[in-house]
Amino acid sequence: MVGLVIDNDVYNRVGESWWEEDNPLNLLHGSLTPGRFAYFRTVLGQTIGRDYRGLRALDVGSGGGFLAEEFTRIGFRVTGIDPSAVSIDTARRHAARAELDIEYRIGSGERLPVPDSTFDVVYCCDVLEHVSDLDQVIAETSRVLKPGGLYLFDTINRTFVSKLVAIKIMQEWRMTRMFDPPIHDWSMCIRPAELTALLERRDLRLGEIVGLGPRSKNPLRLLDLARAGGTRLSYGELSRRLDFGQIRSTAISYMGYAVANGESPPRQRDGLPDGHDQL
Repeated sequence: MVGLVIDNDVYNRVGESWWEEDNPLNLLHGSLTPGRFAYFRTVLGQTIGRDYRGLRALDVGSGGGFLAEEFTRIGFRVTGIDPSAVSIDTARRHAARAELDIEYRIGSGERLPVPDSTFDVVYCCDVLEHVSDLDQVIAETSRVLKPGGLYLFDTINRTFVSKLVAIKIMQEWRMTRMFDPPIHDWSMCIRPAELTALLERRDLRLGEIVGLGPRSKNPLRLLDLARAGGTRLSYGELSRRLDFGQIRSTAISYMGYAVANGESPPRQRDGLPDGHDQL
């Protein structure tokens, strides 16, 4: 277990406006939600099929409900878990307005308030690099998955490149940072090989890891980072301009999937991209 130096209480302070484009948290929605979900839909199609009616999904660290609503719309019965009461209230209100039936509960990844072997799918995005006990979160994930269940995830790599982007540019440099208090600690970021070892320890067999990051090659996006916020440029629009999604390199962030109880996933492809996890 590590002592947290990041400010996870930010999700209570600004969690009422997850869905508002001028909230820095909306950077996770503009293109990250569709980028992540497009990849997850591909994995679901390869491992489960395309009919999700009656299947149960658990959103660990559900925040404002971005991904919970996407999974619900394709047929899953979704339960969202988050330690922020403010974020849970926001997610409930937004789901009600959208007439989506999603169950939200206050809780942490280290102690999920759900029974054993309950879920067909568990997904965890932008969370693993925030938790106080990563091994316990993975253990809890394994506990609540049904045999053969699917685990979908993304997180920030611990590389020189991720330190420059996620820490220096997004967090420390005055002109480009999103929050004054720290929301990430580079030492808590996770290399793919480290996460793979934890998954295997908890009886989750890795299927694949791919890169996650901005796909835009336009150098003007660097100026957009300085302009984002307020009336100049919303964080939602910044996210869309950066065009987050699947990329080849895992140097900044990565996403992937694992299968519970060591069962080999169908059409399994190569796992760790050579070299990227050690940059």
